[in-house]
Amino acid sequence: MATVQQGNMQFQGAFTEMFIVTETVDFGNAATGLGTFASADVTVPNVALGDIVLGVSVGVDTVDAVVAGAVTAANTVTLTLLNNTAGAVDLASTTVKFAVGRPNW
Repeated sequence: MATVQQGNMQFQGAFTEMFIVTETVDFGNAATGLGTFASADVTVPNVALGDIVLGVSVGVDTVDAVVAGAVTAANTVTLTLLNNTAGAVDLASTTVKFAVGRPNW
């Protein structure tokens, strides 16, 4: 069973560094078909492999697609738009906001 700590701790001590990022992104076209995707890289100085993207906020309707983020290289967060529909998904250029934490464990 997983070990869980619950409460209003607001990540106190869980991360040694936090990066709060706002950027304009154009994901391009996630082609027609369930499971297709489009990605966009965002330069975030000082992030490193092993850091965690905690959440992604997108400024437009994602049309039943999912947006997730991951640190994929030093200074780089890759945001991926996963198409969960039968048609193509091509979002307008939009502002995205996300947080990256460096684990303290």
